[in-house]
Amino acid sequence: MSHRTSPSSRRAFLQTSAAAAWGFQFVPAHVVRAQNGSRSPSEKLRIAVIGCGGRGAVDLKGVSGEDIVALCDVDDRRAAKSFEEHPKARRFKDFRRMFDAMNHEIDAVVVATPDHTHEVACLAAIGHGKHVYCEKPLAHTIKEVRRMRKAALESKVITQVGNQGHSSHTIRLFTEWVQAGAIGNITEIHAGCDVFPEIYCRVGKPASPPAEVPKELDWDLWLGPLKSHAYEPAAVPRDWRGFSAYGNGCIADWVCHIIDPSYWALDLGAPSAITAEVTGYDPVKDAAYYPRGSRITFEFAGRGSRGPVKLIWHDGVTTIPTPPELEEDKRKVVGTGAVIIGDKGKIMHGSHGAGSVRIIPESKMQAFKLPPETLPRVEKGDHHQDWLDAIRANRPAGSPFEYGGALSEIGLLGMIAIRHAGQRLEWDNDAVAFKNAPSANALLDKEYRPGWGV
Repeated sequence: MSHRTSPSSRRAFLQTSAAAAWGFQFVPAHVVRAQNGSRSPSEKLRIAVIGCGGRGAVDLKGVSGEDIVALCDVDDRRAAKSFEEHPKARRFKDFRRMFDAMNHEIDAVVVATPDHTHEVACLAAIGHGKHVYCEKPLAHTIKEVRRMRKAALESKVITQVGNQGHSSHTIRLFTEWVQAGAIGNITEIHAGCDVFPEIYCRVGKPASPPAEVPKELDWDLWLGPLKSHAYEPAAVPRDWRGFSAYGNGCIADWVCHIIDPSYWALDLGAPSAITAEVTGYDPVKDAAYYPRGSRITFEFAGRGSRGPVKLIWHDGVTTIPTPPELEEDKRKVVGTGAVIIGDKGKIMHGSHGAGSVRIIPESKMQAFKLPPETLPRVEKGDHHQDWLDAIRANRPAGSPFEYGGALSEIGLLGMIAIRHAGQRLEWDNDAVAFKNAPSANALLDKEYRPGWGV
């Protein structure tokens, strides 16, 4: 299934896009294709991976049937296995140098770096006319997401956000059931995640003692656009997710996996207001980290034929409440997933595209007459392959930056609400601003140090 978006007007890119700050001439994708010569559907795409350790290694496997021409990572320790498995690929630590050296030898780029470097890597790729697959959430701040969405639309490159559940069979089942009226008019969603508290919550943990930077790690490049500061060993390699300077905590990590089904099926759009309640967290003193528990309420106005929807997010020590329907089944409520409440019933599902989706209780599931399939399926639910196929067919992928970026923004808004716990933040999506919280508006973007554009 593809989400087709209307291309924005073709204004001069160097005047309108954040990529102008990089100092290169934007090259539209169709021009790049012409320069590289026409490519047959069977010909392998030339792919570069930026951030090829950790999650990036998984993404690399997803595209490994293509021609892997370049691998870029600031940490040789994390990248070692990927380097070993792809000995013919050229190796880089700095993606800027990679594009300098290999621009015309690359068709598409995978970005799997920490959140705070997504924008600079993706805009560099888009500015050189490359198709881009970027891990979720799309970026670290709302305005970074907006610049990336704009650049992707203007360039017409094929983009995909790494919310891999969007290519699943189950997200399509869920959407078909909801649109067939399986549980009537949906008014409330309880969603959440209860995994990896040791990563997401660092409040109360002792600060890392000073340490030397490992010789395999380029800490300055790891920081990328952020102001230079002392090495933080607790943040590297993966626990950066629990630091607000680099990641976006549990909510922004998991919204793309858990809220995606409801976002798609109900065409939720952007919330009009967000209110956060937190546990074990002082929004001022602990601003560098993420709470022990969060309960965040998003208010979505009615849209089209549906009425208003309230989405309540739970994470950490704050868990999804158990619906009474589960007593009949003697089942526990999902820890990472969602309970969808309609005026004629409820649905419960897990993560990554409504995994294990069922109407509850099971007796109602058994009595439900399944509607016909109306949404095209993605073969084997392969999210990477969907992107690769989209490139070859010159069509939108299933979760392009326009869709996946807007979905990512829900998590980013939740992060800002946490920093303003107890205050109902009123959000103007078109103006990209909070109506009643100037201090919240200050968190919509961040300052980059010289040499990193934007």
